[in-house]
Amino acid sequence: MKINSKDYRVRPGAKVKLNKWPTTVKPFCKSKKRYQKLLEEHVEQLSSLQQLHYASNRYALLLIFQGMDAAGKDGAIRHVMSGVNPQGCEVFSFKQPSAEELEHDFLWRTNRHLPERGRIGIFNRSYYEEVLVVRVHPEILRSQGLSEELRDEKTIWKERYCSIVDLENHLQRNGTKVIKFFLHLSKDEQRRRFLERIDEPDKNWKFSLADIHERKYWKHYMKAYEDCLNATSTQHAPWFVIPADDKENARLIVSRIVLDELNELKMAYPKATAKRRLELKSIRKLLTK
Repeated sequence: MKINSKDYRVRPGAKVKLNKWPTTVKPFCKSKKRYQKLLEEHVEQLSSLQQLHYASNRYALLLIFQGMDAAGKDGAIRHVMSGVNPQGCEVFSFKQPSAEELEHDFLWRTNRHLPERGRIGIFNRSYYEEVLVVRVHPEILRSQGLSEELRDEKTIWKERYCSIVDLENHLQRNGTKVIKFFLHLSKDEQRRRFLERIDEPDKNWKFSLADIHERKYWKHYMKAYEDCLNATSTQHAPWFVIPADDKENARLIVSRIVLDELNELKMAYPKATAKRRLELKSIRKLLTK
């Protein structure tokens, strides 16, 4: 089966209902061996494109991963980006804001880590937490030091959506391509993965009681995600809803989307100027003496 990126893209202005978006699709590969080969092909292509991206030095690429606990964000990042030169790629994870970060606007802490031209930045969670977990838990909002006027829950979410869209439009106008992945996991599959974490010693460290606590708010999170996807998926910074119940399928879809989006950028290796060619000719003479 061919992977079509457009099947997972949220069209601008769409009305997303997550209960109608699948959390699983038919496997793209008939065997584990075929899956590994296809993923290796994707990773190899991505490595070549990343080299071109780095050498071209005209664009930056920002990949954002969001999803419920155990959705597979870490694994997708690790497997898909395994062939990328670490010199040209950085991963940042964002959890509870620090005291310093709370003294600034909600975009400040992530803006400090935006990728430079020629590089790939990966946000494992992001500024979107401020319209997701903070919306589900309004007590967090009330502890952020904002004035009563600014934290009015009748307006703050739309205002934050506007701020996010404005930021992403600004980034696009200045050469940063933003690609956003929501790993769409079913509640039953999350439960299975949590049990696996308990049963397997090498996964115990990933599990905490807080994870179970958040499951109580599943419907609230789905509503928050729906509103977020509807409000912030744009032509230049689209959301992709990735069926995440099958980790292997999810990784193939993510890697295919990254490849397609990179291929849309107008990149080329720098051409040597006449001056540079003379310089290289001089260097050659020195090396052949």
